[in-house]
Amino acid sequence: MKVLYFHQHFVTPLGAGGTRSYEMALRLIARGHKVIMVCGSVRGGHTGLKTPFKNKVRRGFVDGIEVIEFNLSYSNSDTFVKRSLIFFIYAFKSIAIVFKEKSDLVFATTTPLTAGIPGIVSRWIRRKPFVFEIRDLWPELPKAMGVIKNPFVLKAMSLLEWACYRSAHRYIGLSPGIVESIVARGVVKDRVDLVPNGCDLSIFGPKQTPWRPLNVRPNDLMAIFAGAHGIANGLDALLDVAAILKKRNRSDIKLVLIGQGKLKSKLVERATQEGLNNIIFLDPINKNRLAGLMVSADLGLQILSNVPAFYYGTSPNKFFDYIASGLPVLINYPGWLADMINDNGCGFTVEPENPDAFASALEQAADDRSRLFKMGQNSRLLAEQEYDRTKLSNRFVDCLERAVK
Repeated sequence: MKVLYFHQHFVTPLGAGGTRSYEMALRLIARGHKVIMVCGSVRGGHTGLKTPFKNKVRRGFVDGIEVIEFNLSYSNSDTFVKRSLIFFIYAFKSIAIVFKEKSDLVFATTTPLTAGIPGIVSRWIRRKPFVFEIRDLWPELPKAMGVIKNPFVLKAMSLLEWACYRSAHRYIGLSPGIVESIVARGVVKDRVDLVPNGCDLSIFGPKQTPWRPLNVRPNDLMAIFAGAHGIANGLDALLDVAAILKKRNRSDIKLVLIGQGKLKSKLVERATQEGLNNIIFLDPINKNRLAGLMVSADLGLQILSNVPAFYYGTSPNKFFDYIASGLPVLINYPGWLADMINDNGCGFTVEPENPDAFASALEQAADDRSRLFKMGQNSRLLAEQEYDRTKLSNRFVDCLERAVK
């Protein structure tokens, strides 16, 4: 079959960012299907296309995936209004692709929720099977975070969500909470598949060349956070922890943050003002470079703001990159990932908004390296046995194939 695949933030391992759609598209091709990936441009990311844009679009093949990229530069650091405008421009440009390109199935993945608009059009006008993948709960998450407060915007998002759910033939949720939320909206459970983010075992793991930032000593405990620096991530919590560690004279513990986002400049400014030289900020790096840093790290940090909707309603890429690299994980909120860490002995869990407990967990990790090593072994074993992306991508393709039968 020929799949029209809509993912606004598609990137390959050449750039920074999650590569789930790249891996899933490759599995579709390996199973004999054709894929047209429709995306925008993400600052720090890389679609694999290098030719110049013509009329604000370019097209080509990347590892067998046919890619259509709109010249719509997007960044988490953009204003809400600018990001919203880019979301809608992408959606309406994608509608034109629905009418122009022949396909047997349309697949759309959030975020943003507007990525579902071409799927709605395809279902009701083009009469094509539509599979909808939900990565985050919208509008629950932005409402719970206080990012969107306007009642009219929230109502519009709820209506769009309703239209997406009523239009799709099948659904994919990335976490147990997302699956439960889809079913709670009246969708038949048999039409919903759980396909969480997985582990790229070919990229992340012991074969990578290790490296550390210059100001991290070989014997320091290096705990890393790799991801967006935005409101949802709650990274001020890490600066609170860094301040406590400084007071405790634990200069042997370094916190390394890799990524970009709307709040990064404020975080850097605060760290500078408070003299927190135990926290280090790095720009986004590509997957292979990140994998080398993770091989040299001692601990992965899974950090989010204390929003209950996050507990079971997210499936962060970084968590699966950590365990694929054999890193123990320290998480600061409850939910399905915290349960997984406890059940498999692959890290530490601390309650939300408790920087003292967080700092103490880091000290435990630094002071008991043999226990930390065992946790890392458990992480890699969990990655191999349960979250190998090759296995999960086959489950993904099975779901799409069922939609056309």
